[in-house]
Amino acid sequence: MSQYDYDLFVIGAGSGGVRAARTAAATGARVAVAEDRYLGGTCVNVGCVPKKLYSYAAHFHDAFDDSAGFGWTLPEAPRFDWATLRDNKITEIKRLNGIYGRLLEGADVTLINARAKVLDGHHVDVDGKTVSAEKILVAVGGWPWVPDFPGNEHVLDSNRVFDLDTFPERFLVLGGGYIAVEFASIFNGLGSEAHLIYRGDLFLRGFDREVREFTRDEMAKKGVKLHFETNIQRIDPAGDAYRVTLTNGEVLEVDAILAATGRKPHLQGLGLDQLDIALNDDGTLKVNERYETSVPSILALGDVTGGPELTPVALAEAMHMVQHHFSDAPPRPLNYQNIATAVFCHPNIGTVGLSEEDAREQYGAVRVYCADFRPMKHTLSGSDERCLMKLIVDDESDKVVGAHMVGEEAGEVIQGIAIAVRAGLSKQDFDATVGIHPTGAEEFVTMRSVTRR
Repeated sequence: MSQYDYDLFVIGAGSGGVRAARTAAATGARVAVAEDRYLGGTCVNVGCVPKKLYSYAAHFHDAFDDSAGFGWTLPEAPRFDWATLRDNKITEIKRLNGIYGRLLEGADVTLINARAKVLDGHHVDVDGKTVSAEKILVAVGGWPWVPDFPGNEHVLDSNRVFDLDTFPERFLVLGGGYIAVEFASIFNGLGSEAHLIYRGDLFLRGFDREVREFTRDEMAKKGVKLHFETNIQRIDPAGDAYRVTLTNGEVLEVDAILAATGRKPHLQGLGLDQLDIALNDDGTLKVNERYETSVPSILALGDVTGGPELTPVALAEAMHMVQHHFSDAPPRPLNYQNIATAVFCHPNIGTVGLSEEDAREQYGAVRVYCADFRPMKHTLSGSDERCLMKLIVDDESDKVVGAHMVGEEAGEVIQGIAIAVRAGLSKQDFDATVGIHPTGAEEFVTMRSVTRR
């Protein structure tokens, strides 16, 4: 019998923590999970899931407009009810919380509804009780960070924006990442006058430059008011609204303000600072390929380790961690190259592999193939929305090293393309693939003319 209460004690019941707990338990390990907030973590409760539901809701605005060109006449102007969307979302999240609980119960994992504090490499404190474990896994994810400026107490963070009491007729987003562009699009689609404030010259830093420029133009066409190279100087209450003074001197009056300015590891109160565990420069936990911190019996994965902050990455890391520590055949290190991602702004972005800029730096000679077109749907809808598809090819090997799309259901399309890029297929392989007609996705296998070298 082990000298410890558990073989694995997991702190955090988000995507990575739950997957790690269930997978470890399936090997016969004795596992417990401590969670003081909600099952499913950020993704289920205040991230991917509710965001995608709200994005679906916002798309109906365009769908109602587009339907007229196809012969549909609505009996009256459509009206949006915020409370219905919000409350239906709450019901769905509660359903998912229950599923996560049943998954843990079915895997014979002990669930402790409390915040745990690490005492040393093998002991945690849970509600005043000391529990021992051979290994401790930290999978607590991130927490929204809001910059310091006068009036910042009036802003919402990405945890709170889903559950507003009333719908804001004028909505302002501060930031330039995934969350910022997504919520600017969502509230614009739901009917707000939406503003996006970003200190840089263009949002979505790290994405392909052409994709960023194309997205900027399409979002502006849909009505999002973009304010680049400026920041919030101060926020002052103005009755039931707020006066937002920008660093360029502009003053905006809005009803709600979202600070989508990033997330930081949710490590406060965990006790890790007392153990002198090594950190990365950004404050995340430093781990090796086995997900061990500088205290080998304390493991970490997901957003707290500074890798790609994506749910599928945390799930993959969890399975690799279990294979390393609870399996007789440890795997090779997880390959973080060519991880596909999507941004659910309007229109959507889907991307995998290298941007054109990074490909030129890494390979030197590349070929770029682009298709910028009006989708077939909009020949009747009357919408001027356009779609961008882009392939980047290493000229020497003919391998496709990057694929990007801006357009309807981009994430769905790029998921399939990601398999090809991950497998290292060549442009010749793409060209030899017979397309599905008529679809927008067939452009990825019919682009023959080089746009630029």
